[in-house]
Amino acid sequence: MASPIDTEDDKLFGAIFRMNSNVFGLVAGVLFGLAIFIVTNWLVIKGGHVNAEGEYVVGPHLQLLSQFFIGYRVSFLGSLIGFAYGFAVGTIAGAAVGWIYNRIVDFRN
Repeated sequence: MASPIDTEDDKLFGAIFRMNSNVFGLVAGVLFGLAIFIVTNWLVIKGGHVNAEGEYVVGPHLQLLSQFFIGYRVSFLGSLIGFAYGFAVGTIAGAAVGWIYNRIVDFRN
């Protein structure tokens, strides 16, 4: 027969290893959104260069996000749009990671 201490330890470890997937998703969304916002504004402040065709180019690699995030540009308005998309994608991805993590913990217990 298991002692009360063993069952309390099992409850404690079960509670510690579980993750609140909603909170994890929210935090991941804020971090991902802020990352896009800060990097975009950093490139806007830093400025760009003139390419061979005579066009002024700012952040050509970051501009590739416009292929996935409709309306995104390397500009201040684009950084706000990028924050919204980053928040949405980060929230969904973080919640999915938290959900999968909790399923693995449930399986192991």
